[in-house]
Amino acid sequence: MPVHKITNSYVPPVRKEPEYHLLVDPNSGSHCNTTVLNPGTDDELHCTGYRWNAGKLFLYYTACFITLGILVLVMHWKPDWKLVLTQSPCKLEKANTVLLKDCYDRLHVSHVRKVPPEEGLPNEYLKPDCRENGYGSGAECDDSFLNKQDARVFRYFVHVNYRYYWNYSKQIFIPLWGLDDETRCIDLAENFRGYSAEEQNARLKIFGENSIEIEVPSRLRLLIDEVLNPFYIFQLLSTIYWFVDEYTSYASCIVVISAISLAISLYETRKQRVTLRDMVSSSNSTEVTVIRDTGESETISASLLVPGDVIVIPPIGCIMSCDAVLTAGNAIVSEGILTGESVPVTKIPISHHDNEEEVYHIDFHRRFTLFAGTHVIQTRYYEKTDVTAVVVRTGFSTLKGELVNAILFPKPMDFKFYQDAFKFVLVMASIAVCGMVYGIYAQIIDGQETEEVILRGIDIITIVVPPSLPAAMTVGTIYAQNRLKHAGLFCISPPRINVSGKLKLFCFDKTGTLTEEGLDLWGVVPVEGDRFQSVVTAPDVLPRGPLLASMASCHSLTKIDGELTGDPMDLKMFAATKWLIEEPGSDTAQYNTLVPTVVRPPESPSAAELAADPELMLFQVPYEIGIVRQFHFSSSLQMMSVITRTLGSRHMDLYAKGAPEKLMSLCLDSSVPDDFHEVLERFTIQGFRVIALAHKKLKKLQWHQAQRAKRGELERELSFLGLLVMQNTLKPETTPVISELRKAVIRTVMLTGDNMHTAISVARDCGMVEPEHYVIMAVASPPEENKPASIHWEYAITPTAELSDSESSDTFVAEKEKLHNSYQEIVLEQVIAPCYHIAINGRSWTIIREHFPELIPKVVMKGTVFARMSPEQKVQVVEELQDLGYIVGMCGDGANDCGALKTAHAGISLSEAEASVASPFTSKVPNITCVPILMREGRCALVTSFGVFKYMALYSMIQFISVLILYAYNTNFGDMEFLYIDLVITTTVAVFMGYTKSYHKLVAKRPYGSLVGIPTLFSVISQIVVQAGAQIGVLLYLISRPGITRDPVPKGEFDPVTWESTAIFTVSSFQYIFLAALFSKGPPFRKPFYTNYLLLACLLLLGSFSLVVLIWPVEKISDFMELYRIPDEFMSFRWMMLCFVVGNFLISFIIEVFIIDSKLLKKIFRLCCKKRRPKNRYKVIEQELNALPDWPPVNEVTYAQSNDQDHTADDSIS
Repeated sequence: MPVHKITNSYVPPVRKEPEYHLLVDPNSGSHCNTTVLNPGTDDELHCTGYRWNAGKLFLYYTACFITLGILVLVMHWKPDWKLVLTQSPCKLEKANTVLLKDCYDRLHVSHVRKVPPEEGLPNEYLKPDCRENGYGSGAECDDSFLNKQDARVFRYFVHVNYRYYWNYSKQIFIPLWGLDDETRCIDLAENFRGYSAEEQNARLKIFGENSIEIEVPSRLRLLIDEVLNPFYIFQLLSTIYWFVDEYTSYASCIVVISAISLAISLYETRKQRVTLRDMVSSSNSTEVTVIRDTGESETISASLLVPGDVIVIPPIGCIMSCDAVLTAGNAIVSEGILTGESVPVTKIPISHHDNEEEVYHIDFHRRFTLFAGTHVIQTRYYEKTDVTAVVVRTGFSTLKGELVNAILFPKPMDFKFYQDAFKFVLVMASIAVCGMVYGIYAQIIDGQETEEVILRGIDIITIVVPPSLPAAMTVGTIYAQNRLKHAGLFCISPPRINVSGKLKLFCFDKTGTLTEEGLDLWGVVPVEGDRFQSVVTAPDVLPRGPLLASMASCHSLTKIDGELTGDPMDLKMFAATKWLIEEPGSDTAQYNTLVPTVVRPPESPSAAELAADPELMLFQVPYEIGIVRQFHFSSSLQMMSVITRTLGSRHMDLYAKGAPEKLMSLCLDSSVPDDFHEVLERFTIQGFRVIALAHKKLKKLQWHQAQRAKRGELERELSFLGLLVMQNTLKPETTPVISELRKAVIRTVMLTGDNMHTAISVARDCGMVEPEHYVIMAVASPPEENKPASIHWEYAITPTAELSDSESSDTFVAEKEKLHNSYQEIVLEQVIAPCYHIAINGRSWTIIREHFPELIPKVVMKGTVFARMSPEQKVQVVEELQDLGYIVGMCGDGANDCGALKTAHAGISLSEAEASVASPFTSKVPNITCVPILMREGRCALVTSFGVFKYMALYSMIQFISVLILYAYNTNFGDMEFLYIDLVITTTVAVFMGYTKSYHKLVAKRPYGSLVGIPTLFSVISQIVVQAGAQIGVLLYLISRPGITRDPVPKGEFDPVTWESTAIFTVSSFQYIFLAALFSKGPPFRKPFYTNYLLLACLLLLGSFSLVVLIWPVEKISDFMELYRIPDEFMSFRWMMLCFVVGNFLISFIIEVFIIDSKLLKKIFRLCCKKRRPKNRYKVIEQELNALPDWPPVNEVTYAQSNDQDHTADDSIS
């Protein structure tokens, strides 16, 4: 093993942080106890310091003792309350606990920890805690105190697995990351030589272990945490009450059902944790070789790595356990687990970098970075030097750790349905309190004993707020989740299924989502004498020259186990030349040779063949091109290039390929055809992907100079060679799905990193942009000297025909004429509103956001194509759409869509990569057919949740009314009657209501999303009135009947076997049954009610049993149910009760079917509410745009003004 000798190890600088806002007391001028961490980001935190208060602690524990531990339970649910009750606010520098408030107004409590004073702790993160060691104020300490090793203190707290350490100079907590954002690239390449074991151990105390540990709680702990949930506490208290009240049958059933439900919940929770732990554990249990500061190598556990360590990447590859920057050698890496891309990528060392002052950033220098969790397939090195890398991030700070954190701590979902459900429960609880007061009053007047009064009061609470309500509301979601699973769509956030039922807009990535992943070579357009020539569909027939050589050599292909791998486009391009590629030597040592890679035509003899038969040289000079150096593709540069040497040539060549606009700017003007832009546009608007090729002779460059030359000095003054035209076809499922969404009035938007014209063409082909609609491009320019920022609004030309392969064989002049004739002329004077779409690229988007923020809502409202968008810009577009009031969905297939997938209300990943697990939904089917499936199931689940919630609310209110009526007559239901209603009818029906499947197609109508909306409230209130009226009507009829006598009940006692209880029970039983049928609505969101065979059979059986109990009561059943046996001479009374039931059903049916969903009722509601403007902001903007037929000002330029007044100037298109 080689020795890397250096005198002192490099000390990395502390990560540069954004401007933090430390709040200052205006009276004293001193720092307050609150500050803002991560300002301006999604991770923004308001941090408040607290310190233990002995007096508060004493009062708190006294209160816990007095309340018999109830206060402890409440504090378990609200730890921030406990913090306020036991501690006092203080300066952050003294705090031992911090209260954190995130941007979603959620509160978190974290304890400040301290690393014990110990020798060897690195100075850059530490300052002495002078106060605690008797040296005066910490602010007065100087650096000389650092020599007192026993006083060195490192203070930090952990929030969502990230460490925040106390910075003594800034007097604030700062996130602890690694070596990114402040370390120069040249320092990473030259100054890091490893740490000693002592230095590593000291830094380990600062950064923590390099592991992504997913804690799997024990079954006992899971059980305790679950049981302490407020829902289970309420259910537990209710069950205890039922046992005390001798309602043992129902209580026993609830205990059994709750135990089963609890066991299933614990199993699923633990299973998910174990699955997640197993997924990330592959990088935790490895060993790595590190280089010490002495140059010696040592094998240690990967968990001991810290930022700044130098590790050796083995030749046979490995699974990376950290994020590290490659500093020597190359590595072929499979990043599929993070990006979803199956193609291995080549990582190069950061040593050869153009700008020595450039600071390393993990997002901008990905081609040098090996990410945790990725698989290094193999390494390649020069001579005998190890392939080494410098660790920059460890643990949860790595990219993989961030993805895992996104799963563990998802973004909270702001969905009105769940907010309204909580409000509804509070209203029901208020009603329960009122009912309890009435019940207590009635029983006290009746002379009931105190114990009985208390029991009956509690009984009313458990009736109005049923403990099974939360579980019943999840039934529809559970069934929908299972159906999605069978359809190949997996969900990690079940509440998102209901949200999917309200989706109004869906965003799509293009490549790999709407279109096929791969590209096919359509043709090559050569350039000779600054003029485009005819299209060549078979590049292998091209004469030997720069164009053919660029196609054969300008790529990053390599052989792994004898198989050529690399970018799919490079594979197609190279395969079209029909050349061969040779990489001499073994896979892991291919940089030992002077020229590692050689490409040649098949008819040219190889070096091996010449060595075997030297006489071949006499008859044929081999034509070989050696690839001396590669400048890999850079997304910021939008190009790649290679330095080559042709056998027998006296000079080297540089071949480049990349985005046409970028490459044209680097070429000599004399080599670029005059009609470059016209030809490029005519290909891109047909949906082709166009790549430009260029060449440059390097006459004075030697081999060693080529290895040290800076890229920017070589990639200029190129000669333009031609265009490579690739075809990316739509997936066959794309157009039908987009058509289905359009018919359902679901707006579709494209977010892609591809060329704008190509994206517009795909949008037209798939139906996002209808044939009769126009596309207006917003082309923004940044401010220049004496000229403000501007937006040029121009039409995108509309193609009406496509080039065929047969046409490509004609001369290019003829083809241009055909292309010219295939475009639709646009009459600029036409009024386009509202049938137009805006297309914008990433560059213009950034300019408009900065200089025209007032136009963003309009652009987003009409934007359909967002091209050349970076991952961050995709997130920005999704957030802007959400700000307009849209419920947004997103579908993508790569890691560049990960941010948008997480931000959207419903993100669907078509990739099984690890990066996609942060998405709420993952589809096994690699096309967008999953989108309408999710939306149908979401609508079905949402309607089911509404129906079940309304049913449970009516069930509670019906029983509440029944009990209050019976209390007035000194009676109540018997235990078996309660059991029949609560368990046999309600629980069974609520479970089966969610079994109805989703409707087979999407409709333009969307289900209601608010439980407190007027239609829902009108439905619930009207049904309550109708059911109460039916019960009161039956009771009044009973009282008015002559001959009905009632046995006197002793004062202070209840008799469940009475005329009143039997009549009310019989009628209410039918009410529970037919309301379940009425609330199980079918089309247009669910299949018809009768297709739910389980529910249908259940209701028929229950209805038949109730009918038998009413008309033909069996003595044994009546005795078991504690029913009053109505004499046969009162048969007419039974039939009259049946008439009441039928009438009750008809009135409820008319209200729910003909009135609730009627247009007339909606008009009445609008008139009553006097709704003048839409609630959703996007509807308001849409109305404003419809009133502005001249916006956007096509053919004109909009300038940014300092006084926020836009100035528009004519700029006609020629």
